[in-house]
Amino acid sequence: MSSVNLGSWVNTCTIFGQANRPRSRSSRVSIPLRYPKQRRVLSVSAILTKEEQSLRQDQNEPKPPFNFKSYMVQKANSVNQALDDAVSLRDPQKIHEAMRYSLLAGGKRVRPVLCLAACELVGGIESMAMPAACAVEMIHTMSLIHDDLPCMDNDDLRRGKPTNHKVFGEDVAVLAGDALLAFSFEHIAVTTPNVTPARIIRAIGELAKAIGTEGLVAGQVVDINSEGLGSEQIDLQRLEFIHLHKTAALLEAAVVLGAILGGGNDAEVEKLRKFARCIGLLFQVVDDILDVTMSSKELGKTAGKDLVADKVTYPKLMGIEKSREFAEKLKKEAKEQLVGFDPQKAAPLIALAEYIANRRS
Repeated sequence: MSSVNLGSWVNTCTIFGQANRPRSRSSRVSIPLRYPKQRRVLSVSAILTKEEQSLRQDQNEPKPPFNFKSYMVQKANSVNQALDDAVSLRDPQKIHEAMRYSLLAGGKRVRPVLCLAACELVGGIESMAMPAACAVEMIHTMSLIHDDLPCMDNDDLRRGKPTNHKVFGEDVAVLAGDALLAFSFEHIAVTTPNVTPARIIRAIGELAKAIGTEGLVAGQVVDINSEGLGSEQIDLQRLEFIHLHKTAALLEAAVVLGAILGGGNDAEVEKLRKFARCIGLLFQVVDDILDVTMSSKELGKTAGKDLVADKVTYPKLMGIEKSREFAEKLKKEAKEQLVGFDPQKAAPLIALAEYIANRRS
């Protein structure tokens, strides 16, 4: 993944047929009806005009505003049911218990919902992207399980519950993450309906790239190597690299997979890729702000852990207020990528950008 120069972003915030018309139904139509000894004419023009007026009234009625809360609840419920069905409790019991413990522990399901919304934006339907949406959530869950391990962030709390290794032990936690990662690709390959094999293969390639040494793993390694280094050794460009790969890459994959599987053309896929990179960085900027402004109870995870680990964050380099300003600019850039799409179909992605910018946990 190419890296965007975040330093320049801080200053500029720039990423990236009359002849065929049908005859009017209101034209007067006369039907001659012959009766004995007289001839009568029945006019139906008034009836047709009333029907046309009723149709026009329906078309002109303002549509209800997009209900983001209702949309998220409905989509999250669909995703949760699909995840429950995909990873059932079977032998070996222990590993499946561990997988389900973290996978079904709740969460906002932002990544899978982004995948479904992108699919529908380009003309697809939910079922086409649901296996990919679940796969992205499986991989996200894997990253959380591994990230919480003592050899990584050594965290005891995740989504308000004890972390996986605290419940099942480090050995089973590692294997649960591995199993979720492997199964995610199988799930896309085997269960994606009504999509051409070429698009499924393309989607799998995108996902693999997003989580390997060009994506999530790359960001995680650089993040680990940056611990303990002061802000004089880590500039905005290095911080950008970490989060474009560690955080934004999986969000980008979620959106791009949805666009590919939904039948989007190359131009649509690339616009949505840029949208996803913006909200991926936005997600991390907001996360860094919340880490130093909210409590563990409010976050559902350990607050202030970046300060304890002496990690370089956006607030540490830019300050709280500049970080908030930067988040606002990223949100604006993201929404600009959706110009040209059907406004109604783009409404969920616009609302998701607003939600990520304004979330409190």
